[in-house]
Amino acid sequence: EKIRIEIISLGLTESRIASDETIQQLFIECRLSNFLAEETPLSLPKPASGQRIHYNYSNVIHVDKANNHARREYLKSMLLKPDLHTDSLQFTVVSDPPEDEQDLECEDIGFTYVSLREILRKQRDIIEQDIDVFDSQDDSAVIGKLKVTVEALHALRSVYEECRDD
Repeated sequence: EKIRIEIISLGLTESRIASDETIQQLFIECRLSNFLAEETPLSLPKPASGQRIHYNYSNVIHVDKANNHARREYLKSMLLKPDLHTDSLQFTVVSDPPEDEQDLECEDIGFTYVSLREILRKQRDIIEQDIDVFDSQDDSAVIGKLKVTVEALHALRSVYEECRDD
């Protein structure tokens, strides 16, 4: 029983990000509340407009009863107490400073969400889907598309069945 997250690729639209010379390298962080934080092992050069950079990064979160009780309990509480911010995987696009400017901080430039509750409600995993990435300084502005896969339906069903049995 597991949740598989794949960060496939990122494309940027014409936006302040595309034209900002200080933003050169990008990596993606994936977070589920305080329960999990992963990031792509590589930061890649910012893509030109109309092009994509390919991370092809995959991660598996095990949520089996035997070895990952705390994670299962977290998923249970998430399904029992709906809250917009805890039932979603958050993907953050982060600008990695260039090698010669390591005094600069990493900067969050965009974000997007995938709702685990929606996956359960629709009974459908998200497979190689492009989702809008919003500007971290203006959450009404779309700065690009992130292609992701989130396979969680089987694990969520199992946890949901357990909630009903308790």
